Amino acid sequence: MDRLLAMEMFVRVVETGSFSKAAREFATTQPTVTKQVAAIEARLKARLLNRNTRGVSLTEAGTLYYDKCKTILREAEEADSIVKLRQGQAQGLLRIGSSVAFGRRVVVPLALEFMAQHPQLKVDLSFEDRYTDLVAQGIDVALRLGKLADSSLGARFLGANPWVLVASPKYLKKHGVPKKPEDLSAHDTLIYSSVQGNDVWRVIAPKGEPVSVPVTGRLRSNNLSAVLAAARSSLGIAALPWYVAFESLKAASLVEVLKGHGLPEQEINAVFPSPKLVPGKVQAFIAFLQGRFAGNWWELLPRG
Repeated sequence: MDRLLAMEMFVRVVETGSFSKAAREFATTQPTVTKQVAAIEARLKARLLNRNTRGVSLTEAGTLYYDKCKTILREAEEADSIVKLRQGQAQGLLRIGSSVAFGRRVVVPLALEFMAQHPQLKVDLSFEDRYTDLVAQGIDVALRLGKLADSSLGARFLGANPWVLVASPKYLKKHGVPKKPEDLSAHDTLIYSSVQGNDVWRVIAPKGEPVSVPVTGRLRSNNLSAVLAAARSSLGIAALPWYVAFESLKAASLVEVLKGHGLPEQEINAVFPSPKLVPGKVQAFIAFLQGRFAGNWWELLPRG
């Protein structure tokens, strides 16, 4: 027998003065409520209610038990409410992890906007390009790019991170404009080694067929800002995420190369330590991020 449920039924029998009315409140039958109350009396070896044709009344023992049940049920409800309230609100400390470039250019403005909506929330941002163990590092939620490996972590797909080929007008004026993907092999390219480490770029033609192009260049780096700076300095053609290249393209310090062609996109996922009992602050942040990575999302980022 669920002792709290039995107490709740007993209290409602007392307060409604009727076993049948209490049964209707609990969507059950009168005999079920009668058995629950009888079971309490049998366990306590005491009569709690006097029953007659006019209804029910409390015995002396029943009055003491009723008062204590009310206190217990109120405290149980308060305990549930405290946890549910905290679980359902974005408050406390939220630890967010990400790679360095994505963190600085994308996560920071979004986190600041989220904080403005939730003044009771504190945020700890941690940006690293190496793999981070969420549990060991105490990270509540991380934004990761690329296909996720199978794991026991919880995850939510947020959107896609598209890439673009870019170069400075000065570089293209000096070295010529590529007309087709194969032309890239004759150019200096700037290689982001964390993704393009094998010196082969996969370029997707307008009709969707991928072309693998071997490339060479003077600069290789695992830092997207370094690759961006090199492209702006006219050192070659770079493959960059749109969120990295957008401002330079908008300012015309870089221009798009092989327009109409594409590059493989990366998944954007929110990852958290467990798929079960996800804290309210994590649920709220993920809900905030849902829909923020649709379309040309990099154009809509909050900018200070």
